[in-house]
Amino acid sequence: MKSVQTLPDSYREIFKMNLQSDKKIALKINIGATAAMVILMIIGGFIVPIRTFFKMEPFSDYLIRLGVLILAYLLYMMAHELTHAVVMKAAGAKKVVFGFTGMYAFAGSHDDYFDKISYRCIALALLIVWGIVFGVLAVIVPASWFWIVWFLLAGNIAGAAGDVYVTVKLWNQSDTILVKDTSVDMTVYDRE
Repeated sequence: MKSVQTLPDSYREIFKMNLQSDKKIALKINIGATAAMVILMIIGGFIVPIRTFFKMEPFSDYLIRLGVLILAYLLYMMAHELTHAVVMKAAGAKKVVFGFTGMYAFAGSHDDYFDKISYRCIALALLIVWGIVFGVLAVIVPASWFWIVWFLLAGNIAGAAGDVYVTVKLWNQSDTILVKDTSVDMTVYDRE
């Protein structure tokens, strides 16, 4: 894996994607995320009935589970972007920037161009890493805590919809492409 900080002279822009301002792309990503969430909620219901999460007796236990879920999801959102950043740094990024657009949180780099393999790893690392973590936790936690972990797993998969979209979009591009990911927009370059 490697990144470069200077675009080679022989490279030219072949296309751009903005996951937020391009309404068609944003709609596709949000439909995909919603579909993934619904499917995972149905699957989870077959494993442990969702009523176990909403069990109110004793009410203090419910409040604890709800509080843990909210806190865990906020921590996960940070971990999601940090996972992108760690892989960007491993790919040679000099500086990673973080932000929130109101619709999407992001980790990006204004100074780096990533090769195709590196960019796939950056995009999909969180889906794999956190998918494994939450999958293992879902198996070992007591049934009364299953839905907290399952909501995090479903959020991980749904939250990766943009990453999956970009990976699929780049799939048939040549292996020589370079991707500049500054936030929610990516510019793809290739040799002339």
